[in-house]
Amino acid sequence: MKVVTVHLPEAYIEAIDELVRKRIYPNRAEAIRMAVRDFIREEAAISE
Repeated sequence: MKVVTVHLPEAYIEAIDELVRKRIYPNRAEAIRMAVRDFIREEAAISE
């Protein structure tokens, strides 16, 4: 995997941290990976 630096609003980070606290995701990185994956899948389906 490659490292990518992104700047996110504090509110986004707080929401991600809440998902991690609730054990929905094991950590921030995994939550963000899943969000990006879902976004790509959705956009690919729309553009077909």
